[in-house]
Amino acid sequence: MTSSWLLIGRRVFVYWRAIILLLIFVCVAFLVARSDEFGRFELILLALFLIFIASQIFWIGRLVDVEQRFVPGRPRRLRLAIVSVVFYLFVLLYSYPEWGQGHVIRAADYRPLSVVIHAAFWWWFVGSMSAFLLVIVFGVANWVARATGWVYRKARTARQPHAKAVDAAALLSPGRRRFLERTAVLVSATPFVATGYGLLYGRQNVEVVRQRVRLARLPKAFEDFRIAQLSDIHLGPFTTADYIRHCVAMTNGLEPDLIALTGDYVCWDPEAQSEAVRVLAGLRAPHGVFGCMGNHEADVGIEDSITRLFAARGIRMLRQERAPIRRGDETLNLIGIDHGSDVAPDAEKQVEGDQRLQQLKALIMPDTVNILLTHYPHFFDHHSELGIDLTLAGDIHGGGQLSLDFIHRGLNLGTLMGVPYIRGLYENGGAQLYMNRGIGITGLPIRFGARPEITVLELART
Repeated sequence: MTSSWLLIGRRVFVYWRAIILLLIFVCVAFLVARSDEFGRFELILLALFLIFIASQIFWIGRLVDVEQRFVPGRPRRLRLAIVSVVFYLFVLLYSYPEWGQGHVIRAADYRPLSVVIHAAFWWWFVGSMSAFLLVIVFGVANWVARATGWVYRKARTARQPHAKAVDAAALLSPGRRRFLERTAVLVSATPFVATGYGLLYGRQNVEVVRQRVRLARLPKAFEDFRIAQLSDIHLGPFTTADYIRHCVAMTNGLEPDLIALTGDYVCWDPEAQSEAVRVLAGLRAPHGVFGCMGNHEADVGIEDSITRLFAARGIRMLRQERAPIRRGDETLNLIGIDHGSDVAPDAEKQVEGDQRLQQLKALIMPDTVNILLTHYPHFFDHHSELGIDLTLAGDIHGGGQLSLDFIHRGLNLGTLMGVPYIRGLYENGGAQLYMNRGIGITGLPIRFGARPEITVLELART
């Protein structure tokens, strides 16, 4: 067994070439067979699944190397390997409803042991894939460096024949090899540490974002009017009621004039709606608390029931309706529309979307600012012509909760999936959109580079 991480690239590429060829074949097949957006989404999921398989092969191989190095005796190594495989398969299959069936967590999975197992799976899933991709980068860089060195030595040897032995000795020196081994081990461990940070701390490290929004038609009385936005609550095993109460207290402490909720109050458990409403009922603002429906409310069939629960607590859900907000003698128009179900058939979604667009047109007030609450801005390209000045939305969780936006705004899972609006403020033809990162999580219980967010939007005239 060799322990040299300089050979990582060579080991990986033994089977990675086959994965690459398979991915190319699948890409061509899908692009030929289907060119719509859903086909591309399926392709990306398949690619991620294949990368996951490759990463598991690689890391299991590395664990076998460690076992052979530190566990004496073949019988002991065999017993340890069997126990490890059984444990790995148990965690994988136990977490299957989450990763294999649309991140579904039911009430029965709220037990502490279940939460720990789900957390362990997602830590390993995200950490092992990220570290594997980093190893691939190291392998490619190592191969390029070796190729470059080989070309350089050949060129130098052609000019100075005696230089070859010196360069080779320097390249293979024990000190240089140990340094590169330790560096590779340290760097490949970074994604596991980052994932642990996102699991244990990052998913509840709330950030208050203050955004000034200039609106040409804003009535003078609404200068400096402040709207606090909360989105994607997702009350569940990893977004607890106590955590949401903390966010509610933070929001009230910001003293906004109005509070907007932009959908997804539960994960997949309809029984959680009462608790979600009870916690959010603590929100207070002089001009009221308003909201809209998200896809999770539609998916589990609680749009009507949770609307009634919110209304009983003084929170108004705007469902294809508007609410004039008055300040002094002037008014702005607050609109809310349902998102609809993400699990409905495509044809049904299309019909529902056309209906929503027609309903939205009827809700516009032409002589004042129109502010739209929607879970995801499906019609943002039309907002300028419709007369919608500002849209508040969420849904994407700052790019799928995993983002390297601090390096570049486009480095996140949402962009990979082809989502055009991720986080922050966008402008299109005079209409503006603010995408909130949300305060909860769904799917993987990890946030890295996409902190949970409470937004305060301060309106100003241009």
